[in-house]
Amino acid sequence: PEEGGEKLAAAEASIRGSATYMGGVSGQFKKFADASYRPWYAQAWKNKVFAGVTNSAAINGDKVCTLNYLFTLAMQHGGIWVSQGSMPSTAKAAQRNDANYLGSYSGAMAQSPSDAGAGEMFPGDLETARHFGQRVADVAGRFQR
Repeated sequence: PEEGGEKLAAAEASIRGSATYMGGVSGQFKKFADASYRPWYAQAWKNKVFAGVTNSAAINGDKVCTLNYLFTLAMQHGGIWVSQGSMPSTAKAAQRNDANYLGSYSGAMAQSPSDAGAGEMFPGDLETARHFGQRVADVAGRFQR
């Protein structure tokens, strides 16, 4: 919505997210990205803090392609990207419900079965998202004027 642009312009940080469909962002997000040419032209989001999140039904699901798209969009707007900032759960004892089990560095990744509802997300993915959100807030706080 048009009023959303004002909120984004006022925000110090923005976490952009899209489900991963067919190896990239959803059509709805692409529509938003294409419409961001006005703030791009005006450099309205330059030096803002950006981060990215995505979810797909498959464990891999080509989520890194979606995060790369979100990163590239942020860079085109002159933004400052925040990485995941936490180690992945890669030990033999790791369980699917551990934080950052999917092993992302460039943003937060989640995986949900295609027939699951939003309330059925894995606890580790939710913990990953909480840690990531706090990291983005902390980084944005360093850039407060």
